[in-house]
Order: sequence, then C-alpha cells, then structure tokens
Amino acid sequence: MIRLSAFSDEAGDSLSQQLQALHRNGLSMMELRSVDRKNISTFTEAEARAMRAELDREGITLSALGSPLGKVDLDERFAPVEDQLRHLCELALIYGTDRIRMFSFKKAYGDRSRVLEYLSRMVEIANEYGVKLCHENEKGIYGDTAERVADLMESVQGLRFVYDPANFLQTGETADQTLDRFCDRCDYFHVKDVVLKTGQLVPAGHGDGQISTLLERLKDRDTILTVEPHLKVFGSYQDIDGEKMEHKFFFETNDQAFDAAVNALKELLGRAGYREVDGGYQAN
Repeated sequence: MIRLSAFSDEAGDSLSQQLQALHRNGLSMMELRSVDRKNISTFTEAEARAMRAELDREGITLSALGSPLGKVDLDERFAPVEDQLRHLCELALIYGTDRIRMFSFKKAYGDRSRVLEYLSRMVEIANEYGVKLCHENEKGIYGDTAERVADLMESVQGLRFVYDPANFLQTGETADQTLDRFCDRCDYFHVKDVVLKTGQLVPAGHGDGQISTLLERLKDRDTILTVEPHLKVFGSYQDIDGEKMEHKFFFETNDQAFDAAVNALKELLGRAGYREVDGGYQAN
C-alpha cells in the first residue's frame, strides 16, 4: 500500500495553513520541514512537544523530519554536524517518527573519504536513538548523480535512501538511468517532476520523471510518497535554498500550487489502477 505525505510548508508558512492544506487534500501525514519559516532543526524540544500535541489533535502524523542535515559545505569539524544530528534525533522521538531526511554535503566531490567517514558516524549516532537517516539525492551535494548515490549505497552501511526523480533530472540523469537502478533500494519517494529539456518544474506526470512507471513498480510495496511540489516559490525555500525556480505552469497562490501537485499525483494513482482504502492507496 502507498501512503501519501507532503511538505505542507509549500502551502503556507503557519501551522494552521499547513494543517488546512493537508485536510483539504485528504492527507493525514506530513514531512515536517518548517513552520513560520523556522526550520525544523532550530525547534526547541518544548516547541516540538507543543506542536506534537497540536498534530495529534488534528490527526496528523509525521512521515519524516525534512531536515537540512548535511546540506552544508563539507568541513573538517564534525562536532557541529553531530550536535545538529543529536538534536534532530531527540525531536524525531518527540514527534513519533523514526526517519530523518538528510544530505551528503556540499563542496564534497573531491573528498569521498571524508564524506563516507562523516556519513558512517552519523548513521552510528542515529542508531543510538533508533532513528533512520534517509539520504535524498539533490544537485550540488556529493550524492547527486547515480554513480555517487550507488557509491553511498555500497559504502555506508545502514544509510537509507529517498528517491527524488526531479533532482536526478536536474543533474542530467534520466529516469531510464535511475529508476530501475534505485527503485527497489529506496525507503520512500519524493514526488516532484521536471521537464528535462527546459528544467521547468511541473506537476507529477507532466515532466520526464516517469512517475507513472514508478507507481507501477511500487504496486507490491508498502511505502510512502511525499509530495514536494516546488511549483511556486515558498517562504522556507527562499530562506534556505534561494536558487531560481523555473516553472511551466502559473499558480496565483501557494495553496493552488500545493493542491495541483496533490491532485496530479492522485490522478496518476487512479490511472495506474490504485484505489483509496484505509487512508492509503492499494493497487487493484
């Protein structure tokens, strides 16, 4: 069965806006990245407990913490990374999730040995808390291309992986090169699509990410699809990434863009023969 989650901060900054977007789209799960433009990694434990209580009241659970862990320049000092990781693990336990989305460092292409050393140590620390580190392929980090993702899979024992088709496309990798290679080896999936030729971000099924093929491949799997629209610039993106986004479709509001992304994925699920049941999507 497939369960749907989403980066709801793309619909709105405040928690109330995010909850409204989730309820409006029939989603009961989120990948928490930011609230009020405050990144998850900076929340205090008290803030996390208060937010967990609100989420419980609203019937929302977390699929993962959408953390920025490892989305920094590779540095000789491991201590700041460890401090952030331990804090995120404590937050994960408060929120009731055992997954933390993370990255494999910027400006790191020429220092494979240190990347592997850091990631291995990070997995060991996360294991102390019973938390899984889930690496997302993203342009500009060590694990952005198919070859380097495969290297991490073979070299870092215990590291888990998120498959993001659009991010691979943005590094010049095609879905033909990555889908068969990684689909069965990833814990869960981000749903974001892009037109390879132009680099324009589009709703699922309108680009070259072969989302329909991915859904066919997942028919015998129990997994999570996290909608990460990127169809309109949103607050936390400006604060953290700030790179220019290219879009093919125009949406007046972030709510409209978020709804369009969720609806596009649900349409693809229907076309692929899935039916909604017990809060998830089951293949016929």
